Parts: sequence; structure tokens; C-alpha cells
Amino acid sequence: MQLNLPNKVSLIIDTLQAGGYEAYAVGGCVRDSLMGRKPKDWDITTNAKPVEIKRLFKRTVDTGIQHGTVTVLFGKESYELTTYRIDGIYEDKRHPKEVTFTGDLAKDLERRDFTINAMAYNDKEGLVDLFKGLEDLGSHTIKAVGNPLERFDEDALRIMRALRFAAELDFEIEEETLKAIEKKSGDLKKISAERIQTELVKLLCSDHPEKVLGLYETGMSKVILPELDAIMETGQNNPHHMYNVGMHTIEAIKYSRKWNDSLSENDKKILRLTMLFHDMGKAHCKTTDENGIDHFKGHADISEKIAGDILRRLKFDNDTINKVKKLVKYHDHRYSVTKVKMRELMVNMGVDLMPLWFAVRRCDTNAQSLYVREEKLSSIDYCEELYNEILRDKDCLSLKDLAVKGKDLIDMGIKPGKELGEALDRMFKLVLEDPSKNDKSCLLSDKELVYGKAAPGQLERMIDE
Repeated sequence: MQLNLPNKVSLIIDTLQAGGYEAYAVGGCVRDSLMGRKPKDWDITTNAKPVEIKRLFKRTVDTGIQHGTVTVLFGKESYELTTYRIDGIYEDKRHPKEVTFTGDLAKDLERRDFTINAMAYNDKEGLVDLFKGLEDLGSHTIKAVGNPLERFDEDALRIMRALRFAAELDFEIEEETLKAIEKKSGDLKKISAERIQTELVKLLCSDHPEKVLGLYETGMSKVILPELDAIMETGQNNPHHMYNVGMHTIEAIKYSRKWNDSLSENDKKILRLTMLFHDMGKAHCKTTDENGIDHFKGHADISEKIAGDILRRLKFDNDTINKVKKLVKYHDHRYSVTKVKMRELMVNMGVDLMPLWFAVRRCDTNAQSLYVREEKLSSIDYCEELYNEILRDKDCLSLKDLAVKGKDLIDMGIKPGKELGEALDRMFKLVLEDPSKNDKSCLLSDKELVYGKAAPGQLERMIDE
């Protein structure tokens, strides 16, 4: 079996072999190459010690030299080289207390997480597959190397990684590996919030984000996302729905795949986090009327708070938190479809966030029942038409677009500060309702707009002053 290694990877392996050492491409890059996917990174394993690696290459960085990892630099490109090693005891369920270098490739491969990630390759010897990783690739199976309980005892984050790989590759988790995940899911409490965040985002941004359901099915969410458990157990008997709240959420996330290729990675993350959190407030505000129909009044505001709490708990950045919270808050926004209302929404949401808002509305609607679904989708289409018209007409949507500036009002005697801000706000509200009035002379000639309401005779005195 022949794989197409990048020239610099081949050069690194050739250099190590010429120096009398073994060297192989290893892990995810081999897996992806065998699947016809382009690897994001190329990792190399070797029996050369770090000091020996550094002696063979001109430019290196001690990335994790205590664990045997040295980064070799070629211009702006970098490649991680790691010495064959045997891991010591994992005291924190994440990192080995110590590592021992070994000259045995088999010992290095058997410490890895899953069979599909435990293959090595070089052009001279071909594929080294000691744990039937190629067979598991063929059967679309995620299977732990050796004893799965031991693998998860070593590194509890592997519990989430199994589900994440299943979502990225559309594989199923092998039965014994799945049982071990269910048994060991509680160990995730020992993993840092930042690590949980990284795996959650990779899972949601995969080609099969609906596999996030596996967090609930395996018990992982009980530890890292109990809010998901709550909505998975919340029914919604309502003509607009055909799933309970949790399964509606999963279907909404699944529908978001429609935008897989049209969004940036960051926007994809924002959209899928929004769909995960958009209805979490429903578990806290459910009421049932005399006809047995469930209602969830105010759920968007509660969901916004829950989303913020979770995102902060998982150490997300402020930009992500603010955008997701805003989209969750307005995900179920009801209004008469007019240009005035659309301009108001664009101001409240932020113009740049509106394309994601349309995606959120469509994901939510397509995960509901068929009851008036087409009418809802037509309304979203019409809203988008109005949005595009407003952009095309360059309507005033912020104070910087207002024809009147602060200096114009100061020249008319308005004091800087609260008085100035209130005058600009009055003008902006008027222009938001009727863009044709965004004319400097027109706005400044309206004394009530400039000075505000005043008692009889007071306005004239203010102007005179």
C-alpha cells in the first residue's frame, strides 16, 4: 500500500533513516490519507531521541521535549516529531506523570487512543497496522486500542474524542468501547473546561453535528452539559411541534448542515452553538393549558441566560458568548413583517449577524411540525427580501449613518453629554422609521427634534440662548 506523503514529510523521514533511525508518519494523518481526506497536520514518530533529532535538523523548537516532542521548521511550515515512548501512570486522567523513551514502535502505537489512529507509515516499509485500524476504517468503526477501560483511565478526554471522531467521520462506536464510555463518563469532571469546550466545538462543527445526541445517550452530558438532559426529558405537546424539546434541538442542529460549505468556521460554530442552546429555557417555563397544550412563554429570554451561563462555564471568548446570546434571544422573535420592524431588528441584532439569524430561523422552523411550516418559511423568505432591500437602499441603521453629527447640534447650543445623546437618539428613531427624513437641513429645522419637548415659551428661550 502506497500513500502520497508531502515532500517535506518524506524529507524528514529520509533524513532520520539516513541517520540510522526509524521514522514514520503516524496517527490522524495516516488515517485521513487512507480515507482520501487531506490531513490537516503531519505527525512523525521516530526512535531518535530529542537531542538526536535536533542534531539532524537546522531549525527546531522544543515543543514538548520532556515528552519527546520536537518541532522541525521548514520556512513557515512546521512538523512535530515525537520519540517512541511508553506513558507512565496517568494521575490526573489526562497526562502521564512521566514518559519513558523506547526503541519499540509497537510499544508506542499501543498507547494510542483508537485503532484508526494507531497506524504508522513510511515508503520503505509501507503501512504498519498492529491493531487492525484499516479493518475498522473499512467497517466505519471507532474502537479503542486494547482494553477501552484502560485507555479511558489514562485520558478521560478520549471519552469525548470517541464521539467527536464518530461525528467527523460518520462512524459508529464499537460495542465494548461504547460500554466503557458509559461506565467512565463521570471521569469527565476531572477534565478542564477549556478541553471540554474544544471537543464540543469540534463535535458540533463536524459533518454530523446531530451525533451530539450521544452526549446524552452515554451519560456524558450529565457531567458536562446537564442542561441537555433537562430538555431531553421535556415534552412539548403543541401543534407546532412533533418532537420533545431535546429531539427538536437535535433536528435543528442536524438541519444546520445545509450551511456546511457556505459559512466560515467561526460562523458555523456560532450557528450550531445557537441551535444547541436556543430552547434550553423551555425546561424551566413549561405550562399546560386546560386543553392539554403545552406553552413556553418567555423561553427565549431564559434560554439566553442559560446559554450565557454555559458558555462562560466552558470558558468561551466574549465575542462567541455575545453573538450566541443575541441569536438565542431573538431566535423566536415575533413581529409584523414591515420594513420598519426589520430595520429595528437589524439595529438590535447587528447587521453582520442577520445572515446567521435567518439560518437560525430556518433551522428552528424545519425542526418543527408540518403545521403552517410553509407559511413560516415564506415569512422568513420575505423578511430576508426586506433585509436585502434595506441594505441596497443604504437606509440609516446607526448613528454614523445619520445625516446630523454631534458637532452640528453643539453649534446649535446643545450641550455635550446626555442632552446631545438624547437629541441624536430622537433623530435616529425618526430616521429609522422613515429613512427619507435622513436629511441634515430637515432634521435640524425641527426644533422639537433638536431640543426635545419643552413647556410653552421654554423652547423659544432655549433657542434664543
